[in-house]
Amino acid sequence: MIRFLWRASKGHRLSPWRSPYLRWRIETYWGLHADRIGAADFLRFTWDRRADLMRFLRWAARMEASALHPQRRSQLPISPHSPDL
Repeated sequence: MIRFLWRASKGHRLSPWRSPYLRWRIETYWGLHADRIGAADFLRFTWDRRADLMRFLRWAARMEASALHPQRRSQLPISPHSPDL
């Protein structure tokens, strides 16, 4: 999970709301235009959607583990909405 967050905020680790990638992700998920996302909007989004974000981060970690260990690939569910989350 931490690895994804580290890579996603590259270049903007002390101010992740300035990350073009994270702003784009919030724009596509929330609908707020990326140019209008500031620190308050970013923090409000992460707090309001923390359960969804944790579920996504667990899924991303499983997908990364699957890429690193192909023999485990058949054991991992594909959907981030799998019941084992």
